[in-house]
Amino acid sequence: MKNRSVSRLSRLIILVSAAGWILMASVSCSLLPTGKEGRRDKDGSPLPSKIRIVISSMGLTFPNGLNENNNPYLDYIEQSTNLDVEVILPPVDAYQEMLNVIMASGDLPDMLNTSNPGFLSNYVKKNALMPLDDYIDKYGADLKRLIPQEAWDQVTFDGKIYAIPSLNEVKGTEIMYVRKDWLDKHGLKPPRTLDEYVEVMRAFAGNNPDGSISGAVGLSITENLGRTAPFFGAFGTQKNAWYERNGELIYSGILPETKEALAFLAELYREKLLDQEFPLNKTKTLEEKIISGKVGLFSAAWFDTRGPIEQNRKLDPTAEWIPLEYPTGRDGHRGTYTTSIVRSYNVIPAASSNPEGVVAFLNFIAGEGHKTLKLGFENEVWTKKDGKMISNFEEHNKQQYRGIYGALCDTVELSVSKDRLDSLGEHFHLWDNIEQIHANLIKNEFDAAPTPAMGKYNAKLQQLMDETFTKIVVGTVPLDAFDDFVEKWKLEGGNEITQEVNEWYKNK
Repeated sequence: MKNRSVSRLSRLIILVSAAGWILMASVSCSLLPTGKEGRRDKDGSPLPSKIRIVISSMGLTFPNGLNENNNPYLDYIEQSTNLDVEVILPPVDAYQEMLNVIMASGDLPDMLNTSNPGFLSNYVKKNALMPLDDYIDKYGADLKRLIPQEAWDQVTFDGKIYAIPSLNEVKGTEIMYVRKDWLDKHGLKPPRTLDEYVEVMRAFAGNNPDGSISGAVGLSITENLGRTAPFFGAFGTQKNAWYERNGELIYSGILPETKEALAFLAELYREKLLDQEFPLNKTKTLEEKIISGKVGLFSAAWFDTRGPIEQNRKLDPTAEWIPLEYPTGRDGHRGTYTTSIVRSYNVIPAASSNPEGVVAFLNFIAGEGHKTLKLGFENEVWTKKDGKMISNFEEHNKQQYRGIYGALCDTVELSVSKDRLDSLGEHFHLWDNIEQIHANLIKNEFDAAPTPAMGKYNAKLQQLMDETFTKIVVGTVPLDAFDDFVEKWKLEGGNEITQEVNEWYKNK
C-alpha cells in the first residue's frame, strides 16, 4: 500500500461558526504529484492520472494503521483504474455545510459527493458544475448500462447531465416491529388496523410487561416526526411527496390527509401513548430505548433487526420481535414512503482539471468493482459454500469502510444484494423486510431533478413544516395551525415550486 504522508498536503484550516459550534476541517490546497503514468483515452491521447474527491465517511471508521488514503480498497480502485486518488473526508456532522465552504474556497476538488438535491440544483444554476454528457459517453459505458433513465432524469437540467447518481438499493425504509412476548403477556394479537395499534399502545404504556424496567412507552419516534411513515400511510399520505389530485400534483405536506394524521398523533401524545420525549429523540436515542426495553412497538428501519432489536435480544433473552402488517386506516389506506431512486449525487466542479478521471473512477465503482466494494474481498470477507455466501463477520466488520467508496456510485444487482443480506444472518430477515416494504410503497409522483424553486426554498419550507408539525403534535399550537402553515408554505415559495412541478408533470 502506498504511504501518503501529510507532508504532501498543504492544509487549509476553515472555521465555520453556526448555532454555537466551531468546525475545523482540513482540505488539500495543492495538487498531488503525478503518481501514475501511461493513462490514455480511446484516441491514444494521454490523460491526467490524479483526482481529488470530497466524500462522506458515513460514520464508518478505519482499522488501526489505515485511513481514507491508505487502505487495500483504495489501492484496488487505483490499480484497476490507473488513477491516483486523493480522498478528503469533511466531518460527518457538518458535511453539507463544509461542501458549501469548499465550493466557495477557490481551491476546488475534481469531485464532490452530496445527498442533497438542493446542492445540485443551486450550483447548476450558478454555472459552477460541469455538464457531463460527453465524458459519460466516452468513459462511462458501465454507468450508461447500469443506471436507469429514471435516475438520469433526476440529474438532468435543460437537457444536460450535471451529476452521476448513486442508486438506492432499497426503495423504502420503514417497517413496523413489535415485541410479541409483550403482546402475549397482554393477551393481544398482532395489530392490523389503526385502532388495534392504539389498543396495543395503551397496553404497553399502561402496564410494562417487564416489571424490572420502568418507563415503557406505547410508541416511540424521533425528532421532526421521524419514524412515523406507517401512521401517515394509514391516512394515505406521507410527509415529503407529491400526489396526483384532480389531474395536478399537490405537495403531500399540505393535504387534508396530512392534517388528519397529525390529529391522530396529537391524540396519542395527549393520552401519553406517544413518547413524551420524542422532540429530543435522535435516532441513537430511539435505539437506546429499544435496547434497554422501554420500547415494544416502533417503525423500524429494515436493517434494525441486525441493530437495536438484536442488541435488545442479547440483553433480554425473553424478547421476541416480529414484523407487523402496516396499520390500515379507517378508509383502507396503508403503506410507507418511497425513497428516491437516487441516493447521492457526484458532481464535478466546472474548474476540474480531470473530469475524465472522475468519470472513469465512478464507472469502475459502478461496474467492474461493484461486487468487491459491496461484498468485500472474496476468500477474505466472504466465501461461497454449497451455493450460499458465507461471511467472516470479524473481517466484514473490520472492512466496512469499503462502503465509503462503494456507496459513491452504487448500482443494483438483486442477486448480489440478496446474497449479501442473507449472509449477514437469515434470522435477521433483512431481505424479507425489504420485500414487505416494496409491497407497501406509496409512490411519490415527482421523480425529476429538483426544480429551481426547490433549490431556493426547500430548506426554509422543510424547517417550517418540521417546527409546525411538531408543535401541533405536542399541543403547543392547535390543530388549526396546520391551515396557517399551508397558507404560509404557499406564499413563501410553495406556489412557485408547485407551478414548476406541474409544468414538468404536464410535459412528462
